[in-house]
Amino acid sequence: QVQVVESGGGLVQPGGSLRLSCAASGTAFRFFTMGWYRQAPGNQRELVATIAGDASTNYADSVKGRFTISRDNAKNTVYLQMDSLKPEDTAVYYCNANFLSGARRLSYWGQGTQVTVSS
Repeated sequence: QVQVVESGGGLVQPGGSLRLSCAASGTAFRFFTMGWYRQAPGNQRELVATIAGDASTNYADSVKGRFTISRDNAKNTVYLQMDSLKPEDTAVYYCNANFLSGARRLSYWGQGTQVTVSS
C-alpha cells in the first residue's frame, strides 16, 4: 500500500503562483511515475503533468509553459509549480503514484487539494 498526500492548494489571484507538493510512501519511490491531475466541477478528471522515474516529463497543452513538474527522490516528493495562473485552472488537484509490481500496474491517489484562481 502506498500513501499519497497532497498539500499546497489555496486561493490565488489571476497571474499568481502556487506550488503543490505530493509526498508518497514507499522505498521504491524513485521508480514511480508521478502525476498531477485535476477535476473542475462538472468536468472529468484530466491529466495536468507527469514525471517518470527517469525524470522525463509530459504536460497537458493547456499548462505548457506555465506549470513545471519536478521530483525530489530523497524526499519522496513531487512538486507542481504553477505560474501565470488563470481562472480556468481552478479545480481540485490530485496526485497519482503509478508503478509496476511484478506484472501488475498499481495506481494510488491522494485525497486532492483545492486550487482556486479568482480576484
